[in-house]
Amino acid sequence: MKRAIRCLAPALALAVAIPAVAMAPTPVLPESLKWGGPPQIPELKAAWVLGSEAAADPYLLRVRLLKGGKIPVHTHPDSRNSTVLSGTLYVGFGDTFDESTLVAVPTGGVYVAPAGVKHYLYAKDDDVEYQEGGVGPTATAMQR
Repeated sequence: MKRAIRCLAPALALAVAIPAVAMAPTPVLPESLKWGGPPQIPELKAAWVLGSEAAADPYLLRVRLLKGGKIPVHTHPDSRNSTVLSGTLYVGFGDTFDESTLVAVPTGGVYVAPAGVKHYLYAKDDDVEYQEGGVGPTATAMQR
């Protein structure tokens, strides 16, 4: 038993002697986000937190939808996981915007919009902020 411990001692000493490279995190702060939105939905603003639409990498997109704002039926080519940061977001799935099928996703709640699945959103009660994550490239295809 002593022999096995002696054999490990030099390897452990070497591992302890090599300093770890410390990397400081670079936070993305809310005030650094660049907000924009489609003119046809003035209640909607979005900002890329990480990544972009075109990159084949993970991304985060922050979205603000003002009270009463609706995002019509649309799809994405990738699955998106959305976390509601404030307010209550109402989400529906299907070919037509149908308020009777909406599901409330409160602050802290998460919903998934699978790739290619038609869905729609509504900030029925109050302003809503949520964050979407996925792996690009991505896009939004509005249904007509």
